[in-house]
Amino acid sequence: MKNPFESLIIPGGILLLGFLSALLLPAPNFGLTMARSLTQRLHLQDINQLYTLIFCVWFLLLGAVEFYVIRFIYRRWFRS
Repeated sequence: MKNPFESLIIPGGILLLGFLSALLLPAPNFGLTMARSLTQRLHLQDINQLYTLIFCVWFLLLGAVEFYVIRFIYRRWFRS
């Protein structure tokens, strides 16, 4: 039987795991020339906006990867 709260648990789990992994794993750090070229290419105001976007994407990407890895492990070996 499917859990009725699964639609809420999945995004919550992704955000929680993303938060935990963002504390442990540093986000990618670009050099100054690459950051400036990305800022111009993406039509951003300054480098702070670029790093805000990078941190948000990094946060969500890590959370999603960790969530699905943990979910796979749980369903594969620990579910009865």
